[in-house]
Amino acid sequence: MDVPFSWQVAKLLVSVGVVLGLSLVAERASPRVAGLLSGYPLGTAIALFFIGLEISPAFAAEGAVHTLAGFSATLALTGGYWLCGRRDGVVGMLRGSLGGIGAWLIVALLLTRFDFNRLEGSLVTLVAIAGFLWLYRHIPDSRAARRGGFSWAALGSRALLAAAIIFLITGLAHAIPAAWAGVLAAFPVTMFPFLIILHLSHGAAPVATVIKHYPAGLGSLLCYALTVSLTYTNLGLALGTAAGFVAATLWLLAWTRIQTWRLRKRSLETPRSEDRPSPHTMAKTADSPNNPSP
Repeated sequence: MDVPFSWQVAKLLVSVGVVLGLSLVAERASPRVAGLLSGYPLGTAIALFFIGLEISPAFAAEGAVHTLAGFSATLALTGGYWLCGRRDGVVGMLRGSLGGIGAWLIVALLLTRFDFNRLEGSLVTLVAIAGFLWLYRHIPDSRAARRGGFSWAALGSRALLAAAIIFLITGLAHAIPAAWAGVLAAFPVTMFPFLIILHLSHGAAPVATVIKHYPAGLGSLLCYALTVSLTYTNLGLALGTAAGFVAATLWLLAWTRIQTWRLRKRSLETPRSEDRPSPHTMAKTADSPNNPSP
C-alpha cells in the first residue's frame, strides 16, 4: 500500500513534537517526572496508530498484544544503558547506547519466538517491571542542573532520530508479521533519544534517575496497549486511541497518588531533626538542679 504524503508529514511532525516536549519537561520539571512520562504511551501510540492507519486496525490490534510483552525488551534497554553508560560525556552516551540497544535486541529476538496472548504478555512485563524496580531501588534521585537550557541543535537532531525510528518501525510493519511489528512498536522511540539528549547535556546522574523511575511509568503503557488491542477493531483507530490514552492517564494518576501518599506517610513517620533533643540539650537537662540525679 502506498502511504499518502500527508500521513508521512503528520508522522514526522508528531514524532518530533513529542521528543521536544519530553525534553522540555525534564528541563523545567525533574528527571523523576520525565522518567514517569517516558513510560507514557507516546512513541508506542504513534507507531501503533500509523501501523493501523497504513495497514489495518486489525493488524495493529494483533500487534498490540505482542507489544505488551515487548515492553520487557524496553526495560532491558534501560538496564543495558544504565550499566554501560555511567560516565559523563560522549563516551558514556555511546557506551550506554550500545549496551542498551544490544540488550534490547537480545530480549526482543527472544520474545518473537513466543506466541503471547494478552494475559501472558502482560504478566511477562509485570514481572520485568517488579524486577527492574528492585534492581534500580538504590539509584539516587538527581535533578538536571540548569545549564542555560538544552541545545536546540541537539534537540532537533535527536527529535529527527525519533522520527526516523518511527518511520523504520512503521515501514518494516508492511513486511513482517504482526507479532514482530508489535514487539518493534514497544521500542522506546521517544525515551531513547531523550536519554541521549539528557546524557550529553547534564551527564549520567540525571539519566540514571530517569531510568530508575521508568519502570513505574510502564504501567500506563501496558494499559494503553491492552486497551487498543481490544478497541481498534471494534471502535476504530481514533476512538480506540482515545480510549487507550484515557486508560493510560487514569493509571498514571492513580500511581502518582499512591506515590504521593507513600511519601507523605514516610515523612510523618520520620521524626524531624528539630524535634529531637540534641546531646548538648540532654546534658544541660541532666545537670539542671530541677532534674537531680537518682
